[in-house]
Amino acid sequence: MTAPEAESPQVQPSHRRRLEWRAEAPVVAVVAAGGAIGAVARYALALALPTAAGGFPWATFWTNVIGCAVIGAFLVLITEGLPAYRLVRPFFGTGVLGGFTTFSTYAVDIQKLVDHGRPATGLAYLAATLCAALAAVWCAATVTRRALFRRQR
Repeated sequence: MTAPEAESPQVQPSHRRRLEWRAEAPVVAVVAAGGAIGAVARYALALALPTAAGGFPWATFWTNVIGCAVIGAFLVLITEGLPAYRLVRPFFGTGVLGGFTTFSTYAVDIQKLVDHGRPATGLAYLAATLCAALAAVWCAATVTRRALFRRQR
């Protein structure tokens, strides 16, 4: 056996998985912590804006629009503006905003509106949420980008 072979033995697959998990554990932890914060914020907004059976789901609408606006600004900040620590994006982008926004509830709300005999409201909600969410992310990204550009002058 030569000296280089003695210095670099084969790493066992189970050991490799443990090393990979140790490297990813902080990411998993910050996503979980951020998700808890985002979910609590979403729940608080749902309590503040309750929806009657068959009524327009304003809490879910505003949750998704606000979340999209924040993600638009956040992504511009961390990709074009300020340097970010490696765990900021998973904590805030995936965790907090992933826990806050709720497009699965959006789909369930549409189904509930249809089930309560309000298909026109369901269709309006579907279109309004999609348009408002896209507009929110675009507007927030544009405003943030312009603010960063002015700051850099």
